[in-house]
Amino acid sequence: MTPEHPELATEGTTHAEGSSSNPRFVSQLTKNAFALILAGGRGARLKQLTDWRAKPGLAFGGKFKIIDFALSNCVNSGVRRIGVATQYKSHSLIQHIQRGWSFLDGRFDEFVQLLPAQQRIQESWYRGTADAIFQNLDILREHGPEHVVILAGDHIYKMDYGKLLAWHVSRQADLTVACVDVPRDEAREFGVMDVDADNRIREFHEKPAEPPTLPDDPTRSLASMGVYVFNAAFLYEQVIRDADEPHSTHDFGHDLIPHLVPRYRVFAHRFADSCVRAEGEATYWRDVGTIDAFWEANLELTRVTPALNMYDSTWPIWTYQEQLPPAKFVFDEQDRRGMAVDSLISGGCIISGALVRGSLLYSGVHAHSYSTIEASVLLSGVDVGRNARLRRVIIDEGARIPEGMTIGYDSAADRQRFHVSERGVTLVTAEMLGQSQRRNR
Repeated sequence: MTPEHPELATEGTTHAEGSSSNPRFVSQLTKNAFALILAGGRGARLKQLTDWRAKPGLAFGGKFKIIDFALSNCVNSGVRRIGVATQYKSHSLIQHIQRGWSFLDGRFDEFVQLLPAQQRIQESWYRGTADAIFQNLDILREHGPEHVVILAGDHIYKMDYGKLLAWHVSRQADLTVACVDVPRDEAREFGVMDVDADNRIREFHEKPAEPPTLPDDPTRSLASMGVYVFNAAFLYEQVIRDADEPHSTHDFGHDLIPHLVPRYRVFAHRFADSCVRAEGEATYWRDVGTIDAFWEANLELTRVTPALNMYDSTWPIWTYQEQLPPAKFVFDEQDRRGMAVDSLISGGCIISGALVRGSLLYSGVHAHSYSTIEASVLLSGVDVGRNARLRRVIIDEGARIPEGMTIGYDSAADRQRFHVSERGVTLVTAEMLGQSQRRNR
């Protein structure tokens, strides 16, 4: 492909206009880019947590939705032309975006467009990630971007897409795949790449049984983050070609990227080069795609110094938040004291003579007297009855824990009523408790 910025034809360019540290250069790249967030997946490994919502619409961190992180990265990076492709049980996700992301101003060519699967080109729903792009080609072309940033909507991280775009242009890449190194044993769940000394991808394997390792560390592999930058014209050409392939599954990892790697300039961009973090902080990227990963990532936030800094005012995570009263702690008796230690408690919660330790409570949770909640994640609107005891549990929205119920202390008993993960985290939903649950999703 012909480079869009020929002045950047060699690595290490000294052209000031092509420097990734030149704000004007980067701002032009972000202004002329279009971000497409793929948010149609269920996330089946999250079990009953995604029975009623898509994974990107699942709550995270006490007040956010998972998709807020990709959207916030876009806005903070200056990429403010955004499309969100939805499909699976998307009502709550669409509602959240309409309520929380309507502040962008169309008069300045800023927007978040919802792109539900609507059979615009073919009489089928999105058949894969590449097909989701293909079915929205007319919308992409209408906006005329130079580059298209493709994002998974179901990961937790902070990333400057402006730096990613500048890196892509400096390599004269046709496609750049953002990547993070992970333990080799975990790499089997990702797209894994083998790269040369210049970070050009030599091979790409989707969820391989035997992942290739880093040249300097045989215990770790280079995994795709689900973040891609394409030259726009190149992307259009390739998804049209893929759509015509009768044996393709029309998926980035299985079909598109393996086809492109041996034929075009495809590079791996290291997340460390564009991760947003304070000096001395480690990179943070989480795929909360399992019950255990979701539980652990939420509880990480209760630590004294969490790996994810949500208090950084220079890179805020935007969201929609209901107008709720402050959290309330009542009763101060010897055996009936409303208190929380090493925990995050959201607005609208009432801790009424209960003890909360090492836990994260979403908005509107009510913990009644003499109950204890330890190492647990309670989603919005949960009601915990008197004398109930909860440990290492995730309680889904609106569930009412009966008075005196104990969960998380006897895994064998818990398995008869609830879902218990490989690491012994118990998932409880209103349906499992036999409660009728009005779903506002």
